[in-house]
Amino acid sequence: MNKDFVNHLAWTSDHPLGLEIASAEGPFLYLKNGDTLIDFISGIAVSSIGHRHPSVLHAVRSQLDAHLHVMVYGEFIQLPQVEYARNLTGILPPSLDCVYFTMSGTEANEGALKLAKKYTGRTRMIAFEHSYHGDTHGSLSVTGREVYQKPFRPLLSDVFFLPYGDFDALSLIDQQVACVIAEPIQGEGGMRVPPQKWFATLRARCSDAGALLILDEIQTGFGRTGHNFAFEYEEIVPDILTLAKAMGGGMPLGAFVSSKEIMQTFRRDPPLSHVTTFGGHPVSCAAANATLDVLINEQLSDRASVLEDHIRLKLKHPLICDLRGRGAMIGLELPSPDIAQKVVQSCLEHGVLLGWTLHSGTVIRIAPPLNISLEVLSVALEIILTALQKVEDSNHCI
Repeated sequence: MNKDFVNHLAWTSDHPLGLEIASAEGPFLYLKNGDTLIDFISGIAVSSIGHRHPSVLHAVRSQLDAHLHVMVYGEFIQLPQVEYARNLTGILPPSLDCVYFTMSGTEANEGALKLAKKYTGRTRMIAFEHSYHGDTHGSLSVTGREVYQKPFRPLLSDVFFLPYGDFDALSLIDQQVACVIAEPIQGEGGMRVPPQKWFATLRARCSDAGALLILDEIQTGFGRTGHNFAFEYEEIVPDILTLAKAMGGGMPLGAFVSSKEIMQTFRRDPPLSHVTTFGGHPVSCAAANATLDVLINEQLSDRASVLEDHIRLKLKHPLICDLRGRGAMIGLELPSPDIAQKVVQSCLEHGVLLGWTLHSGTVIRIAPPLNISLEVLSVALEIILTALQKVEDSNHCI
């Protein structure tokens, strides 16, 4: 492994993959040792239009010739921000007409939580078990996994967790609640999809209680589930929408989106209630605008549904306990963490990059670029099937 990586870079686990990337293009990662990998997780749902899409590269290069950072967010008129905010809200419902740009998903959720508390004047927040909303203190406070929260307590108070997908539990949303934050599909929770009508019931309950509904579409957004945004499938509209990951086409960018009425809360009492230095960096916004054009013009939301059909048709094996999720956001559940680890390792050795969902050792994430060719998709699926068979054969020999 690279000596400087070992000596000078902070690791996030004791056993990093340590793959040294030479370049990336489309659905492929090219390693320094000469190997090629099919990126079947898209940088955890970031590279939804593939790596180094020509439209994104052109937008980035054009903006580099104009300017980089010039002022903290929200004070200067920077055309990449303005144009992207206009175009993004143009594909959202009318009530989601005002964008606050950040640099990441966890920052988007932090801003959304603050906005809800300030707008409602309430402090209580509701989140869901097995959820994931980020690792900064506020976002971690509404992430439903005790093992990640415990080392950092005390976190935000007045946060309550309900079982995801449970209709009866929604009765606990009352007039003391500032907001409810939920993922349309729990990504790190194992690609868990709630029952039909649950989100409609949640939306109605929030409206009745005067609580704001925050939908975290950081992983599900921008075509990943077969719609531009997953809430379209549920036929509801959130009060606040949080976004990131695929938003920037590989550049760092996040946002929370709400109505002008709600968002103006940050302008006064006091002014500058929420500020960021690099949020909405002009190069990232230029890249995001190009990414949005690709998403719409190439109809990649529809493409996600085509990929799902192909994946479900091809991935059939006795070791598969479940294939759940929607669009090109699929969880492959296997009988044990040991089997999942062996499958992921075998696929890596044969040219396919896979990974787990954060809260489950048995669920493998399948999230290829939305514009991956069916030929490359099929190659990757065959490698997965071969790995499954190899693991099954080895278990029978024990």
